[in-house]
Amino acid sequence: MKSILRQASSFIAPILFCIIIPYFLVTGKNRVSIFNPSIVLSLLGSIICLFVIVGFILTTRMIILKGRGTIMPWNPSRSLVVAGIYRYIRNPMILSVIMIEVGEALLFASVWLGILAVIFFIINHVYFVLSEEPGLEKRFGEDYIEYKKNVPRWIPRLKPWEPD
Repeated sequence: MKSILRQASSFIAPILFCIIIPYFLVTGKNRVSIFNPSIVLSLLGSIICLFVIVGFILTTRMIILKGRGTIMPWNPSRSLVVAGIYRYIRNPMILSVIMIEVGEALLFASVWLGILAVIFFIINHVYFVLSEEPGLEKRFGEDYIEYKKNVPRWIPRLKPWEPD
């Protein structure tokens, strides 16, 4: 039971930043839109959200099963995961949350959701550079340093990285 609760904690931040905060931004009194929602943008936003949600679930599952931890700092992975999408990009889960926010901004024609995506990206970028990556270097040593040299933080590689 304790393990299931720890694994479920992986969804606290995504639910907050992809559902709860966007709900209040879209339904609030200060709703600002710089363009009228069109069927094309709504469809594009929906496709982005659905595609990225599937990717988020798969990467979270990989961290739980292969990394033997969660995405949350209080229960970090115990093993370095360098498989699947992690061979293309180092932070697929955070990028997934950002892309869901972008998709929602298009879907709802919401300036506030676009701003949320930018702020979320900036905060996470600073956090990764100053805290997460140094912590991963301490935990996983040379393996993580090699991974970091070969796999980009935010923009995916075209070909998967093959560790030695």
